[in-house]
Amino acid sequence: MQRINVLKTYKIFINGQFPRTESGRYYELRDKRGTVIANLCQSSKKDFRNAVVAARTAFPGWSGRAAFNRSQILYRVAEMLEGRHAQFTEELIAQGLTKKKAVEEVSKSVDRLIYYSGWCDKYASVFSSVNPVSGPFHNFSVPGPSGVVSLIAPGDKGLLGLVSTLAPVLAGGNTCVVLAGWNQALAAVTFAEVLATSDLPAGVVNLLTGSEEELLTHFSSHMDVNAIVYCGENATSKKIAMENCATNVKRFVEWNRDWTKAESADPYLIMDLQEIKTSWMPVDDHGSGQNRY
Repeated sequence: MQRINVLKTYKIFINGQFPRTESGRYYELRDKRGTVIANLCQSSKKDFRNAVVAARTAFPGWSGRAAFNRSQILYRVAEMLEGRHAQFTEELIAQGLTKKKAVEEVSKSVDRLIYYSGWCDKYASVFSSVNPVSGPFHNFSVPGPSGVVSLIAPGDKGLLGLVSTLAPVLAGGNTCVVLAGWNQALAAVTFAEVLATSDLPAGVVNLLTGSEEELLTHFSSHMDVNAIVYCGENATSKKIAMENCATNVKRFVEWNRDWTKAESADPYLIMDLQEIKTSWMPVDDHGSGQNRY
């Protein structure tokens, strides 16, 4: 008797778990020949709200971790992705890439994670400043995370685009809710399994699949989201997102780069999602530089 293959059930990723969408809907992911290669959840507003609650709950712990520890965790994600190199290569091939391009995309994704893991404990020093003041004070400006970030991932690079935009969000101490690209979501969903087994605390990353047209309004208008990163190319969607951001003055960031190029990664992406905090410290009356308290 011929064995029947056990097909994988692809789910969303919320709070470290893999639930099905509460809507019960799904859509068919097809390869370039039109063959169905996966059934993916079509997430709803309720799924997004659950993901935001998870991200907000996880934010104090993640942002409060030592920067070096965040670096270790990102490096661990890279290690786990490297260990599943062959699997991700096969999934990218199934989505239409040649074997050479698929191998390159997985390798660059690993390298991108390592790059940002190296910045976790360095960007604050690079972008902090000691400010000149007139008076017996020291004045310091230091970057800190914005909070919960909603991310509309690039639609043309299912793995590399996701990693290249997710890594700077995490390196800066933010938590996030990600919408994977509609037509390139297979590797993104599997990447959630890497995150779940790589020391990343539950709720730091929450990954949904579904329609940008349906979910964009929620991603950009939710009152407990502090910033949105939009990586799409639809001018109408961009306008909607920017207008919705005004409802609670959340930050709108647009990232459209060629993610295959090394120069597409830089620490300024981390800084796009940082808030600058300034502190004043008094000195003694004799100007010795010692603290008064």
